Amino acid sequence: MAPNAEPATAAGPLTAFREADSEALAETFNRLVGTFWTDGELNDPASAQEAVPGLLIAWKDADTAHRGYLAIALGLLVEAEYPVLGGPVATAVRQGLDPFLDEVRGTTAVTPLTLALLYLLSHFPDEHARVRSAFSDVPLDPDDRTRLDRGLTRLDPLDPDLGRAWPSPFDWDIDEQERDFDRAWIRTLTPEQTTATWNDDTRTLWATAGAKALWSVANGMPTPVIDQNPYWSARHEPAATADSATFARHESALCCTSCRSALTFQDKGARCQGCATFYPAGPGGILDLSRRERSGAGVSDAPEDIEADVLQNAAVMSTVGRHYEVALRPAFLRIMGQNWDGAITPAIEDAYIADRLRPAAARTDAPVLDLAAGAGRWTWVVADTVGADRVIALDLNDAMLHWLRGRLPHVAAVRASALELPVANSSLSAVNCWNALQAMPDASQAIAEIGRCLRPGGTLTLMTFRWADDPVYRYFQRSHIFPARPEGYLLFEPQEIRAWLAAAGLSVVEESGPGTFVFITAKREG
Repeated sequence: MAPNAEPATAAGPLTAFREADSEALAETFNRLVGTFWTDGELNDPASAQEAVPGLLIAWKDADTAHRGYLAIALGLLVEAEYPVLGGPVATAVRQGLDPFLDEVRGTTAVTPLTLALLYLLSHFPDEHARVRSAFSDVPLDPDDRTRLDRGLTRLDPLDPDLGRAWPSPFDWDIDEQERDFDRAWIRTLTPEQTTATWNDDTRTLWATAGAKALWSVANGMPTPVIDQNPYWSARHEPAATADSATFARHESALCCTSCRSALTFQDKGARCQGCATFYPAGPGGILDLSRRERSGAGVSDAPEDIEADVLQNAAVMSTVGRHYEVALRPAFLRIMGQNWDGAITPAIEDAYIADRLRPAAARTDAPVLDLAAGAGRWTWVVADTVGADRVIALDLNDAMLHWLRGRLPHVAAVRASALELPVANSSLSAVNCWNALQAMPDASQAIAEIGRCLRPGGTLTLMTFRWADDPVYRYFQRSHIFPARPEGYLLFEPQEIRAWLAAAGLSVVEESGPGTFVFITAKREG
């Protein structure tokens, strides 16, 4: 091959990309990437390696917009070799890093090109000194800088830092007690599990950096979103024990998970009137109707041991609720919903829920379920709309519910699975399922349960996310790998959700959403 010549397989797509105007850039970028790469895999590693010199040459005379896309393309090719570091493609790119480092040096403002180069250069831990030096004076946000630093870090098997990487290490401001808690569970992992978890954390960081860079080179710099809901100014107290009346007011709805018989409520919990199963209410005022689906289940079901377990978990993760609402949830909306421009604000979400639940609750005095309530940010909206004494907040995470109870002590908090709701048939006036369906292990079963529990005419308000149309952005969505999703994150096609709703006896009243958001209001038929 002649020096500086493009490989034959790349010539057409690369030429089209280099000649593309701003309107055609995204399309020609996808065509170029698709020549060598499909959904995270190299179509032909040898061809990808051969293509690298041509991509590096294209960089030299490209304008800023083209350069941003080229940096992302090279990052995708390098990432496709992971967990191998220093593979043939990475080696070929590494030989041409100098122009990228020169571009970064002296940068006085973060631009979309800066973010694209951050994504690319974070794949080279063996070049950590040169990359960190190039970025040393760049005014990166703390989350971007810590993502870069983490990408440039190799695993330390003697003290691995796992599980606190997404959306960035900066977002995990943990105390020493929580760090000791991390070390304890990390010590239970095999070396193979430790390595796999580290690699998953790394992929997830790259997916966040890549999604942000890709959106930015196409649309401009992201817009911050500020949540001004009074939830944040409300006083937070340690969760107090709930008395039996807190749950007894929902006796027409709450039922035994095992046999669906009615419950008799006591200060220490509830007992099934049919099968006599006892369900404990912990010291934080959370009624556990989960069939003991928790860490430590089966060790001891004695009430004092259940209480000790709940208190220990709450103490260790006492800040998880605020962390979720301040850092994790907004980042998730930006990535999964392509909400980098802030088109969907918390105020818009608040208004959507309130406007649709208010008339539903007015038709009947039956309870309203906030399903997968998490830390309670949107339970606050539901309670403010229909009254706290009408609301049941349900989640499977103890620590989240403890945080919720500290803000909303008058709301009944129930620990249970969305796939097996401890709720009687046709007993709810409304269900809110907000930013949660995608986290459930069986979304269709969760919707079937909602349909079973809603009264005829009852309302479901739902927000979730769909797959992006752009194949590269879709890859970044899926590449967020969490413990419950080792295969990568799973989103939906809208027609899937509609089919599940129809099968559950729910008809869609309205459907909307910018970016890759899905907002749905549905009603129970009959």
